[in-house]
Amino acid sequence: MTDLTQGRSNWGSHAAQGALLSTAMSFFILPGAAHAQEQSTEPTQEQAVEVDEVSIEAEAPAYKAEPDSAKFTAPLLDTPRSVSIVTEEVLEDTASTTLVEALRTVPGITMAMGEGGQPFADRPFIRGQESTSGIMVDGLRDSSAQSRDTFNLEQVEVVRGASGPLAGRGAPGGSINLVTKTAKPDDFFAGSLAAGNAEYLRGTIDVNNAVSENFAFRISAMVQDAGVPGRDEVYDDRWGIAPTATWTFSPSTEATASYTHYEGDGIIDYGHPLDTVTGKPVEGIDPDNFYGLLVRDFHDTKLDSGQFEISHDFNDSVRLRNITRYTVSENAYIASNPDDSQGNVVNGLVVRNVKSSNSETTTLSNQTDLSAYFSTGSISHSLSAGLEFTSEDTDRGTFSVEQLAPGGVAIPRGGCDQFGAGAPSGYNCTDLYNPNPNDPWTGAISANPQTNTTADTVGIYAFDSLTLSEKWLLNLGVRVDDFDTETSSGLSNSETIVSYQAGLNYKPTYNTSIYASYATSASPSGVTAGDGGENISTANEDLKPQTSRNYEVGVKWDPGSGDLALNAAIFRTEVVDAHVTVEPGRGGAQEAIGEQRTQGIELSAAGNITPDWGIFAGYSYLDSEIVEAGPINSDTEGNQLPNTPEHSFTLWTTYNLLSDRAQIGGGASYQSERFGNTANTKSVDEYWRFDAMASYDLTENWLLQLNVNNVFDERYYERVYTTHMATIAPGRSIIGSLKFKY
Repeated sequence: MTDLTQGRSNWGSHAAQGALLSTAMSFFILPGAAHAQEQSTEPTQEQAVEVDEVSIEAEAPAYKAEPDSAKFTAPLLDTPRSVSIVTEEVLEDTASTTLVEALRTVPGITMAMGEGGQPFADRPFIRGQESTSGIMVDGLRDSSAQSRDTFNLEQVEVVRGASGPLAGRGAPGGSINLVTKTAKPDDFFAGSLAAGNAEYLRGTIDVNNAVSENFAFRISAMVQDAGVPGRDEVYDDRWGIAPTATWTFSPSTEATASYTHYEGDGIIDYGHPLDTVTGKPVEGIDPDNFYGLLVRDFHDTKLDSGQFEISHDFNDSVRLRNITRYTVSENAYIASNPDDSQGNVVNGLVVRNVKSSNSETTTLSNQTDLSAYFSTGSISHSLSAGLEFTSEDTDRGTFSVEQLAPGGVAIPRGGCDQFGAGAPSGYNCTDLYNPNPNDPWTGAISANPQTNTTADTVGIYAFDSLTLSEKWLLNLGVRVDDFDTETSSGLSNSETIVSYQAGLNYKPTYNTSIYASYATSASPSGVTAGDGGENISTANEDLKPQTSRNYEVGVKWDPGSGDLALNAAIFRTEVVDAHVTVEPGRGGAQEAIGEQRTQGIELSAAGNITPDWGIFAGYSYLDSEIVEAGPINSDTEGNQLPNTPEHSFTLWTTYNLLSDRAQIGGGASYQSERFGNTANTKSVDEYWRFDAMASYDLTENWLLQLNVNNVFDERYYERVYTTHMATIAPGRSIIGSLKFKY
């Protein structure tokens, strides 16, 4: 903050450095992509080269970046998709330490919860559709169900709209790619110490050493011991370490090896029960109420992931890359669901209904990309083609937890009114208005048998950006996946899935692009097989895949020197062949006859308005509708989709002061009412949340930062489930951070 290109670059600028490196790679390793960009702009070739050299020497906009994926064959300006990139600078300035917090800065994304399975894992809904299957790490599908930390991330790339060509199976509403940190060709030693209310303590370290021109290594690590503001009994402890090393064998060949170990220890917070009459969280209860049992509930996660990547440039126009990743993730928990259906809340009692999971997922993935530039007549091509193999193996079970009253009497449905709260119910029932998380529950716990689920996928894909003329560009993409899943209980499904995308760009000026695009995705039964295969059953295993189609028109404009990106899009997402129940009862037969629709507009801005003023903002309007729900649920037709707010808005902005030694910033986020079920009878209200930040350069190498998130201590509800409960957001957090970089 002593200078836009010097002082501020000491702080949280690895995303900017990553953007610079990505830009440099695109021009020197993949000149075809660069040439395609030059073809699509008005300046001459000499002018384009001069601009490229300046961009490499200067500091890139901290809130604006390019995607780090070979599947993007053109710059974002010329990519006919809605894409938001949360840079490392945004993560640092907003004090976002989880993926949930990072995605809060992107409009149109709602985090949902489930009653069992993975209730509080990263479960994003994009444009009205669950897109957990679209989460990737470094371009490879991440099948582990977990709550992810950001300590080893350089940026988060969000693509809205059906993303089958990018992510493979699933991804009906969009995809999310997490770009991990890699070794850089320079030396630095950085880290932070942070403390705050709710006993928040967190430390990070980031060390990079360029041992020689041919070898560099980097180690990122994090440890956190923290509670949750406003949720006194809930805690979120974690630690992780991620070493990486890069070897440059020759000017044309490079290899990178990396490893991530991450462990989490905490409590799953199911929030508050819903009123059985209004369908909203019960009024009049203390927002701090926690209905779990500290002596019983737990949440343990563990991740070990090793990755090896090697690339070779055959010449200035052809590059080959291969990446292999082996991951083992574990997730075990017991959580208390404040169930409104047993000892109904109208009686002032709530049962601590048990939800649990005990799973381990092993994933082996290998992906080969070939990137090339060539011309066919007057048309230039920026091509990326690839082959991917993925094998997922999951063992998943639950825990058997006794819910008995004294004398070994089982608590029946609605039995809390019969037994009462506390000791008479064996502490399985508690007072709605005054729960005691420290109740001395003594029931027995044992592990139930696990079900094994395997999923094997072979995918082949190709993307091409064709420069037809100075004004017209065509973007094409196709992917074919051979998907096969099987469970130890005898369920299976095999599908060949074809997804594709096509987009046309018209460039009235070199820094403006008007586009129209179409993209698809397919979600077969068993699409989340890596997470335990919960969505495959005897009712749906033979159904054809659900198909998502996205129609979109938009405009992108990078005004001035290109430090700011402004985007606007109008879209329509349709889901056809959705699996809907056609026979009554739990587990009733299903048919692929459902249809859903979401249409709306999206606006976004990212980058620098002035050299001192940065912005990362967006607005989303989602008009969703259930078009066809089948004969059993026909009364829901015309209703809104769950977890799909009509309006959502996010803003984060910062400004440099005192000759750039100080910085102030603030943000706001808004979501309108969200429904938890298709009947639209369960919901949580709209909310506004405001955040603030201030930082000061103590010296050239030390910085002090203060974040106040949820400034006005707004106690709103973040997630709502289809039946019983809604999770309440954390209260006000005040975090002071001391950061350094040498």
